[in-house]
Amino acid sequence: MTTSLDVLPEGLSPTALLLVVLAGLVAGFVDAVVGGGGLVQLPALLLVPGLSPVEALATNKLGSILGTTTSAVTYHRRVHPDLRTALPMAGLALVTSFLGASIAALLPASVFKPVIVVALVAIGAFTLLRPSIGQVTALRHAGRRHHGVAAVVGAVIGFYDGVLGPGTGSFLVFAMVSLLGYDFLAASAKAKIVNCATNLGALVFFVPHGYVFWGLGLLLGAANTVGAYLGARLATTRGSRFVRIAFLVVVTALLLRLGWDVWVEDIRPAS
Repeated sequence: MTTSLDVLPEGLSPTALLLVVLAGLVAGFVDAVVGGGGLVQLPALLLVPGLSPVEALATNKLGSILGTTTSAVTYHRRVHPDLRTALPMAGLALVTSFLGASIAALLPASVFKPVIVVALVAIGAFTLLRPSIGQVTALRHAGRRHHGVAAVVGAVIGFYDGVLGPGTGSFLVFAMVSLLGYDFLAASAKAKIVNCATNLGALVFFVPHGYVFWGLGLLLGAANTVGAYLGARLATTRGSRFVRIAFLVVVTALLLRLGWDVWVEDIRPAS
């Protein structure tokens, strides 16, 4: 385990550091548009010598929270999302993300990956076969039912983000579009607010336990911030149709990545 005073992992070369920072830039951009930045950022951190999976996840959260905060502020200024839904979701997601992070060191990612692959197939197919979904906001529920569904979405995805993380933003966007009835742009704007809370909830657990490499996380966060600002501005300029297309691309990439991981893990014992 690291200590809270650790800055950079031992043996991290300048070339590896540059690649991690570039991954953070790309991840911030992708995450701001539709979520899924962890698809780029977390695997890059897992390649850093001497960094355990839990330390990579914790350092990833530090970098991500700076990016998601930037994109959330940018969306708020340009789209003005309804905070009456987003803030309660964020509060509950923060709590469940903390709970998820507390067991992240106990459960291997292989436990979750097959389930996530199936979910991604369903999400991608549903979005592709229903081209009209998410074009305009048409809320499916009202009053307490609306907020109840939103609370369940925030709680479940918040827990997932604390445990594993990649694809959290995409899952949030899809849930808000399909279950709540928001258009893709409004859903993405709210997802960033909730994602800030999930990152914070995980960090509340990871930081006192000394899992975060602060120097690496802050460098990653600076790159993530630049990418997030550019991505959020592009998404708000291009609108829901662009976000929907980006969503399908990210879901497909995430599916291929996690599907490959599951396949490799399945054949490894036989090799």
